[in-house]
Amino acid sequence: MAVLVAGGLLALGACGSKGVSPSAATANPAATATPSMAASATTEATPAVENHIITKTRAIPFTTRTVNDPTLTNGTTKVRSRGIAGVKTLTYEVTLTNGVQTAKRLIREVVTRAAVTRVVAVGTKTPSQCDPNYTGACVPIASDVDCAGGSGDGPAYVQGPVRVVGTDIYGLDRDGDGIGCDS
Repeated sequence: MAVLVAGGLLALGACGSKGVSPSAATANPAATATPSMAASATTEATPAVENHIITKTRAIPFTTRTVNDPTLTNGTTKVRSRGIAGVKTLTYEVTLTNGVQTAKRLIREVVTRAAVTRVVAVGTKTPSQCDPNYTGACVPIASDVDCAGGSGDGPAYVQGPVRVVGTDIYGLDRDGDGIGCDS
């Protein structure tokens, strides 16, 4: 009877059977081992497992905020501050088994640079409905304009005085001194 031990096979005699001496078994273990015993004596290869720390960066998109601006004409826009994308740094623990990635775990996420919001102003000012031939008061654009409190029949009126800077198309400067509705 043969028994596998750390140094090789140890032969034990049992009830008159011939055995292999212990010195012969350790000197040449393959000679005394049976094929099935030799296969069980070998160990299978263990897989190579490696852990790595990997750092990646990702862009953080900026947002856009709109604000009303009464100094801009209705419908116009103006960028007050441009947006800048931010950056975040991601740190992962990656496990490789025999060179193939088998696991990935996020261990840290840090905002490296915060995103800057883009601000866009949207105009809310209504376009001027005043005749550009006059200053000092808003002379409305209409089929006829008369001085308020005067004898005219409108349909629109202006509270004077107004300075004539172009053509006096409504006849508001009766005396020709460049100032209308002054009496």
